[in-house]
Parts: sequence; structure tokens; C-alpha cells
Amino acid sequence: MPKSRHIIRPEVKAQILKRLKEEGIPVAQLAEEHGITTRAIYHWLSKGMASERPTMLAYAKLKKENQLLKQLVGHMTLFLETEKKKTSR
Repeated sequence: MPKSRHIIRPEVKAQILKRLKEEGIPVAQLAEEHGITTRAIYHWLSKGMASERPTMLAYAKLKKENQLLKQLVGHMTLFLETEKKKTSR
């Protein structure tokens, strides 16, 4: 006997995901309230996450920015250490 599938309207999916993200309601509770499986909600989440992944260009920019920030932190740390040594004399 085949499993029955009922279609969830896009606006209902959006509402469920919004409540999950903004209100922090557990997936199990939302699934029970709407009569769907937790697997369905996790599937929607994974599809949404895939569309939010950065492109290679964005990844390269983030990587470069991260490197520059690390250099800045290094310079600031050295500056603070030298100032600390000057004041302790």
C-alpha cells in the first residue's frame, strides 16, 4: 500500500521555517502541529541552506578579508605588547 503524500503550500512551508528560525520552536513540535514528518522539514532546511552557500568569488573575498583581519590583529597585538613594555619600565 503506497504512502499518502499531501502537498504543503509554499506559504505554509515559509511559515513553518520562519517559526523554526525566529521563534526556535523544535522541529518535532512543528511537524506534529502540521501533520508532517520531521524529515520533510529537515529536507526543506537543507534545500534552503544549499541556496545560501557562497559562490567561489564570495568565498575568495571572504578568505582574503579573513587573512587581512588576521594580519591586523597581529599588528595590534605587537603594538600593544611594545606599549606594555614601554610603560612597565
